Amino acid sequence: MQITEKVIIVSNLNKKYKDFEAVKGISFEVNKGEVFGILGPNGAGKTTTLEIIEGLKKQTSGTIQVLGLDNLKSDKEIKKRIGVQLQSSEYLNYLTLGEQIKLFGSLYGVKADPIATLKKVNLEDKVNNEVKELSGGQKQRFTIATALVHTPEILFLDEPTTGLDPQARRDMWNLIKELNLQGITIVITTHYMEEAEYLCNRVAIMDSGKILQLDSPQGLIQSLSKVYKLSFFVNKPLDKEFFNSFGTLKVYNEFPKIIIELENIELLPQIIQKLKDQGIDYKFLNLKTATLEDVYLHLTGREYQEQ
Repeated sequence: MQITEKVIIVSNLNKKYKDFEAVKGISFEVNKGEVFGILGPNGAGKTTTLEIIEGLKKQTSGTIQVLGLDNLKSDKEIKKRIGVQLQSSEYLNYLTLGEQIKLFGSLYGVKADPIATLKKVNLEDKVNNEVKELSGGQKQRFTIATALVHTPEILFLDEPTTGLDPQARRDMWNLIKELNLQGITIVITTHYMEEAEYLCNRVAIMDSGKILQLDSPQGLIQSLSKVYKLSFFVNKPLDKEFFNSFGTLKVYNEFPKIIIELENIELLPQIIQKLKDQGIDYKFLNLKTATLEDVYLHLTGREYQEQ
């Protein structure tokens, strides 16, 4: 039996500020060589969790081990072995990309090869350009390049595709896949469900400072494999008792949108008939199998809002 190496171990992590508690006693582990995702809306505590692991903030309580090292006792050693892409970064505009790569390498005490480093993110043809000349997607890729100058063992990506157009987002996904195939363990935060499904080996769904569930995307979805999601819009509010005659159903009734979790698909025509009998107009009727978005809805009782 092969033993999986744990490169990050988080135990009972808690972060309190004066006015609120951002992270509420969460625990998880990251395996060597995987893409581990922390999924949740803005304000869930994702970035705070990453910043503590990266050594940018200190926890209120709990313990963290990164590559076998305690994050409080060995933060400098950890920083030498990890790469970090923040949500936003600023650069010296008068330096070329190649000069910036050399600068970042010097900060880590290594002699970085600009062409080789930029080639990892498909920007080698921009070596003599300045950051201000890059598109949004190119700037995001350059930010990842600066995190790779010292050949890190773990790469942290905080919302790497926020603000990108659909094509640039797909390009970023391909890059992340390529870096992972090169043996880099990747920890990514995202609020895009599709992104987490495509990229991650395992996903922790986080909301209001807590981890609600942790599994592979397939495992999370299979937990609702026998559940269909029926959604539609109505022209007037439904009575709370409207669905009582159909047995026990999970119904999210937020006028004008109705969402129902159905295990018995034969109830669909009965629901439609009752709408007609009560003179309720409905439109945009949609029936689909479970996705990560439905897992989130099932766990929290509210629809996921991508921000």
